[in-house]
Amino acid sequence: MLSFTAHAGKLALVIDDFGYRPAEENQILQMSPQISVSVLPDAPHSHEMAVKAHQLGHEVIIHLPMAPLSKQPLEKNTLTPEMSSAEVARIIQEAVNKVPFAVGLNNHQGSKMTSSLSGMQKVMQALDHYNLYFLDSMTIAGSQSIPAAQGTHVRILKRRVFLDDSQNEADIRQQFQRAVKLAQRDGYAIAIGHPHPTTVRVLRAMLPNLPADVTLVRPSQLLNEPQRGTTASASTHPTSPVKPQPARFKAPGLCVTRQPIAPVPATRMLSVIAESIAQSPLYKKLADLF
Repeated sequence: MLSFTAHAGKLALVIDDFGYRPAEENQILQMSPQISVSVLPDAPHSHEMAVKAHQLGHEVIIHLPMAPLSKQPLEKNTLTPEMSSAEVARIIQEAVNKVPFAVGLNNHQGSKMTSSLSGMQKVMQALDHYNLYFLDSMTIAGSQSIPAAQGTHVRILKRRVFLDDSQNEADIRQQFQRAVKLAQRDGYAIAIGHPHPTTVRVLRAMLPNLPADVTLVRPSQLLNEPQRGTTASASTHPTSPVKPQPARFKAPGLCVTRQPIAPVPATRMLSVIAESIAQSPLYKKLADLF
């Protein structure tokens, strides 16, 4: 009799910044081929690592530099909101040529660029000429990637967890566990890390011990998952219809009397009012005073 394990959650791991540290990057490539790698187009080892990753079965993504809000050194060919559509298209075309076998693209830094609707519209219009998805690294909460993709065929994914903002091994373990719990709770999660020695150690230790209800997948395997808390184009992420909520209050029907009500004489009405006043405590107190 055949048996199988039902997977409640899908976890996608993406390792950014490939192309600078072949020693650590090669250690990542020796792990599960389900781990995806994101390659900086102008890094010294970008072409070499992209080819090797593909040969070993890993999904390859372009790690495209985009302008951050903070002032810091920028990679070559960093996209900025002020660039023309032609300049954005040129840089993306060059990136595609420099990173062979790429099936997607995500942003390196980019809080300034991704929060600019006009800037991201130029990116999406350029990406529309390629069969590449866009993985939003979510370096800023107000990212405009989804509205910018409207009217194009570009499909959007979003990062849920950063594994190694801290280089502390215990912190990376905690973030990895958080990604696992999100995958279990929501059905899927995307976590992004970097080829740091501490990250490599944590992944080596924790990947073999994934819970039975979580499976490691590539980002492209999540393209049909609805993005939680967002509204994408119909072709990108189908959303479930909203179920009507049951009414909490039901208005009563009309009150219909079975027989006509007998008229009350005006004299009787005045009598009832006088009796009510006479029995009131206030009336008795006034009567005692006067």
